[in-house]
Amino acid sequence: MQKFNKHIVGQDQTLKSIAALYNLPVEELKRFHNNHCEVRDMILITLTDQKELFLPRTAVADKSRLVPFGHGNTLMFQPEDVSCRYGVIIIIENGNTRNELKYETMVRWLKSENHLHYFEVDRIPKLYLNEEEVNEIADLLAYKTSKVLYPLQVSTDRKGKLQSIENGTAFKERWPGIKKEVFKEFGGETVEGYCLKMEEILQEPEKVSLLMKNDYFLRTLFFGIYQGFGRHYKTEEIENFPVVNNPVEANYRIALEIDPVKDEYDQIQLEGYGTLYDERSASDFISRFPFSPGAEQQADMNTDGSFRMQYYLNGQTSFPESMYLECSIKLTERKKVSVVIAKIDDE
Repeated sequence: MQKFNKHIVGQDQTLKSIAALYNLPVEELKRFHNNHCEVRDMILITLTDQKELFLPRTAVADKSRLVPFGHGNTLMFQPEDVSCRYGVIIIIENGNTRNELKYETMVRWLKSENHLHYFEVDRIPKLYLNEEEVNEIADLLAYKTSKVLYPLQVSTDRKGKLQSIENGTAFKERWPGIKKEVFKEFGGETVEGYCLKMEEILQEPEKVSLLMKNDYFLRTLFFGIYQGFGRHYKTEEIENFPVVNNPVEANYRIALEIDPVKDEYDQIQLEGYGTLYDERSASDFISRFPFSPGAEQQADMNTDGSFRMQYYLNGQTSFPESMYLECSIKLTERKKVSVVIAKIDDE
């Protein structure tokens, strides 16, 4: 991420006029430039033969390009009236096996209440698996029965982090109609098995909540990026992500950084890098242990996994327009989940 700006020195420009252009004290401009330039280009008293000057990243002539932070350089979450259509690609790799899922979804802000934001999420028909429209009966059944969950209503906290499913009671009301559709289209023992499995999930709200919290799209969109980034526009934290099927998700130590200046497309850029940071070993994860049985004796954390994210946010609303999240962990083989989300503009 860019650490500084550069100013090309124009004819008849002085150190004082350049400092005034960017609303900087002359001594601050001189000090910043001297700390970043070659020795031969340092400014002693005033400009001599300098062709360009190094400027602080936030020194821009057009102040509308600066990200509107809150206290402590907090990225503000203000999703009121947001409505976005997204294209989603989810890639799951296990060793040499690779599967790619594509679909479209709609996200609409509903309301704010008790420090929470409420959204409606709806999946648009047609699902593609490995570039082909899903048509195998097993895949179709899984998709058709999952329609009972949509439209879905979820809540997030003030950081934009997914909290809970808010319309769980609606699933049971929808189910008889969905079940009738499925039996009319398919029928047979396979259908009966899928329907029974879905009915078991719908009977227990905790299972429904867990099912949706393992949704890679929801977890990526509502990751919780709206927080304080400090004076250097950076922060570090421990976050979890459902890269493995485990009651307690894998933890990652992540360094997040935000560019305080919007790009040429009026977007806010945020990126993060990290590694697995969990007391559980690969065998613990494979055995689905929620914690390491030998944690008291284990001195080293398991860091055999990586995390990367790149977000582009709307410069006016700060709501995500495109996102890339990649998360990996070493089990028997290396497993990697990649999530690509991009806003689709209405034609």
